[in-house]
Amino acid sequence: MEVRIQAIHFDASEKLQNFIQKKTAKLEKYCDNINKVEVSLKVVKPESANNKEASVKVAAMNGEFFAEKVSDTFEESVDVCVDALSKQLMKTKEKLRGK
Repeated sequence: MEVRIQAIHFDASEKLQNFIQKKTAKLEKYCDNINKVEVSLKVVKPESANNKEASVKVAAMNGEFFAEKVSDTFEESVDVCVDALSKQLMKTKEKLRGK
């Protein structure tokens, strides 16, 4: 599984990149055939509190899945996105099993 991290208009710290790698690796529990995960990080309004936006796109054999969240920290945003994606992947897996 390839994980691409794109930080728009800033450099993501190594600690943040490692956190994202660890979180996105958990998605493999829900879907075996994930090809690529693209994580995009950006600061929306620098002067406000809830300004860290993370969007995560997962390309798997059975389609593409996407989640986006804005929170106080990038870690929190990524965490919520991964939770949402795991639910999406589980739903899809159950649908495929049902057929």
